[in-house]
Amino acid sequence: MKLAKVIGTVVATIKVDGLSGVRFLIVQPLDREQREIGEPVVAADAVAMAAADDLVYIVASREAALACPERFVPVDHAIVGIVDEVADLELPE
Repeated sequence: MKLAKVIGTVVATIKVDGLSGVRFLIVQPLDREQREIGEPVVAADAVAMAAADDLVYIVASREAALACPERFVPVDHAIVGIVDEVADLELPE
């Protein structure tokens, strides 16, 4: 799982049958300090509640397809949770 921030939406005029009703959002992956890493990606909103500027966590590959209501759909990333709070924890050396 990776931390990400929702930065936009995607409008898909044609979808695979298993993805009907699933929204696609553009998310920017973040590191532990919530700094941007890499390029934004499109993620299926498996929780059906994510909104702009939400801090979310995403999964990729097979786990992304399994997170969707219909399993084994062709998605590369999926939002699987919305982050309520990020605590500053001391990491062991």
